[in-house]
Amino acid sequence: MATTATRQAPASVPGCRNLAAGGELKAAVTRAYQRGFPRFAHIAPAPGRFFYGQCGTVRYAAAQFQPTQGATEGELVGLQDEGSAMKYFRASSGSDWSYVATDGFPASEGGCRAIPQIPRALATAWRNCRVAR
Repeated sequence: MATTATRQAPASVPGCRNLAAGGELKAAVTRAYQRGFPRFAHIAPAPGRFFYGQCGTVRYAAAQFQPTQGATEGELVGLQDEGSAMKYFRASSGSDWSYVATDGFPASEGGCRAIPQIPRALATAWRNCRVAR
């Protein structure tokens, strides 16, 4: 029987690693977000704000989205706050990407370590989802 501790992402997962993400992967993650939020048809990951990695057989991604050419006024307004929050995704071996969480607005001081769906070891590999400014 699963306990609360086993249902949440473990604090440390051996074998987690940061990976490079190409355009096809970013498009698949964007589509996963759009399935849950279809009002954002004209979006793409913001440059430098996409993280991708793997722990065991599970892949994870984190992205902030920005409007693309053709974005409507409604999309632009919706993305002012919604787009500035980091979104988190996962895909098990052989399955499509699924959206699992959104960071708060403003962003959590804990970065992606504060997101229980992201393994702590991967958050460390991603430098806690921080980007140098």
